[in-house]
Amino acid sequence: MDHPSRRLAERLEQRLGDPNDERRPFSLAAALRLDASDEFPAAPCRELDAVGLSDYYVPARHGGRLRSFEELMTTLRVAARRDLTTALVHHATFLGAAPVWIGGAPETAARLAGRVRDGDVVAFAVTEADHGSDLLAGTTCATATAGGYRLDGEKWLINNATRSRLVCVLARTDPAGGARGFSLFLVDKQELADGEYACLPAVRTVGVRGADISGIRFTGAEVPRAALIGDLGAGLEITLKSFQLTRTLCAGFTLGAADRGLRLAMARAERLGQTGQPDVRRVLAEAYADLLTAETVGLLAVRSAHTLPDELSVTAAVTKHLVPMLGDGLLGALGRLGGGWVDGPDQDVFEKVERDHRIIGIFDGSSAVNLASLVNQFGFLSRAYRRGVAGGVAGGVLAGAELSTPVPDFEPDRLELVSRNGSSVLNHLPAALDRLTRRAGPGSELSRRAAQLRSAVDEVHDAMGAHRPTPRDVPATAFALAERYALCFAAAACVQVWLANPAAADGWLEGVLGRLVQRLGAPSQDDPGSAVDRLFPLLERQYREHLLFSPFPARLAEGSA
Repeated sequence: MDHPSRRLAERLEQRLGDPNDERRPFSLAAALRLDASDEFPAAPCRELDAVGLSDYYVPARHGGRLRSFEELMTTLRVAARRDLTTALVHHATFLGAAPVWIGGAPETAARLAGRVRDGDVVAFAVTEADHGSDLLAGTTCATATAGGYRLDGEKWLINNATRSRLVCVLARTDPAGGARGFSLFLVDKQELADGEYACLPAVRTVGVRGADISGIRFTGAEVPRAALIGDLGAGLEITLKSFQLTRTLCAGFTLGAADRGLRLAMARAERLGQTGQPDVRRVLAEAYADLLTAETVGLLAVRSAHTLPDELSVTAAVTKHLVPMLGDGLLGALGRLGGGWVDGPDQDVFEKVERDHRIIGIFDGSSAVNLASLVNQFGFLSRAYRRGVAGGVAGGVLAGAELSTPVPDFEPDRLELVSRNGSSVLNHLPAALDRLTRRAGPGSELSRRAAQLRSAVDEVHDAMGAHRPTPRDVPATAFALAERYALCFAAAACVQVWLANPAAADGWLEGVLGRLVQRLGAPSQDDPGSAVDRLFPLLERQYREHLLFSPFPARLAEGSA
C-alpha cells in the first residue's frame, strides 16, 4: 500500500542514510558517544536541518511544508529511530511555535514562519518549578506598560530554554488568575536588554542526557505589544489547544524508539539462535503487536486533527497516555528477554533507547494529567456513545482512517477544550464491528474478537455513565476506568483503519485485537495469544527485508548501501 507518509519516510531514510554506518553524523554510534558525555547533539540536528525537517514545523499556508500532521509524525519517527534525544530537541521548535499557528495574528505567524525556516529555535516556557503541571498556579507575570508588557518570573524544566532564540511564554496578566487570567507572549531573547533575562543551569536527566532541559528567568523584561499571541487572557486556552496537537504527535517518538528497540531485540535473538523458541517468539510478537497498535492509534489521532478537530481533547489524551505506555511496556519486556543482553554496542544502544523513552510519558502532560482529562469528559463520552452520536462519521472517521485519502486543511478554530460529541471513533464502533463480522464471516476469529470487544466497550461506557464527578480527590477507580477506555479507543482505531485499508499487511488485526481483548480482560473460549504468535512471521519478514515495522511498511536505509 502506498500513501504520502510512506513515501516521505522512504525519502528521509535515504537522505539520512544507514544509522549503522558509523561514518555518518546521525548514526547510532554517534548518538552513544554524545550520550556518554552529556553532549548536545549539534551535528545530528544539523543533519535534520539539512534534510529540511524545520520546514515541516511551519504550516503550508505560512510558507512551510506542513500539510498533514501525519507527515510531521513520520518525520519524528524517522529521526527518533536513530536518536530520540535529537528528535526531541529538534521537534521542540514545533512545540514552541504551535501556539502561534493556533492563536496568533497572521502577521505574527508570517514573521515566525520565516524565522523557523531559517533555523531559529523556539522554546515553549509554560511550567514553573513550584507548580509543575498546575498552570493556573503560575506566578510569572506580564504587566502592561506604555509600550507593551514587562515580564517577571521564572520558567523551569523547559526544552531548549537556553539554546532557543525565541521563547513562547505563558504569563499571568490578571493578578486574580483564573482561566482568563493568563496570556502568551513570543519573546525574542536577542531583543531584550542586558539583565532582563538569564538562562538557568541545565538539569541532569537519566535519559536524553544531551538535551538542553533548563529554565529562564525574566527580570523586568520589556516586550512590545506585538509579542502578545492572540487575545489578552486567551493564553491558557491556546496552550491547552496546542497541547492537543503536540500530544498526538508524541506518538512519533514512541514509534521510532520502539522500532529501534524491537530491531535490536530481533538481531540479538537471531544471533543467539532463539527465534525458534516459543517463549522468545511470543515476547517478540507481543512487542510487535503493541507497536502496531501504537502506530494505528497515532495515525488515526494525527489525521483526526484534520478530520475531527473538535474531538481532539479526547483523542490527544488517549494517545498521549496509551502510546508511551505501550512503548515503555514493550521496551521493558524486550530488555528482560532471555535473561538479559550480551555486553556490546547493541546493549548500549538498547539501554539508551529505553532510558530516553521514559521521558515521553512525562513531558507535555503526564499519563495522570491525560487520564484526568478523560475522567472529566466521562459524561459526554458515555452519553454520546449511547446516543450513537458520530459527528462526521462518513467524512471524519472514514477520512481519518483511510490513509490514501488526503486530509483536509487543518482548521485551528475548530479545536475545542471539551468534546461534546464524545469520540466518533468509538461512537461508530458498533457499526464498524458489524462490517467487520460480515467481512470476516460468522464463526471466524475476527468475528469472535468483535463480539468480545463490543461487550467490553459497552461495559466500559456503562461504568463511565455511572461515574459521579468529584471536585477533588478523583478515585483510583476512575483512573483505571480511563485506562480501559483508552484500550477500547485503541481497538476501535485498529478496526476502523483495518476496514478502510484492505491492502495493508495481512493478518495484523487478528494479533492486535487478540492482544487488546486480553488487556481488557474479555472472557474468551480460546487463547488470544495464539493470534499474537501468528504475527511473528510478518515481523520476521519485515526485519529481514529492512522494512519499517508497520501494517504499512516503508523501506529503510539499513542494508541499502
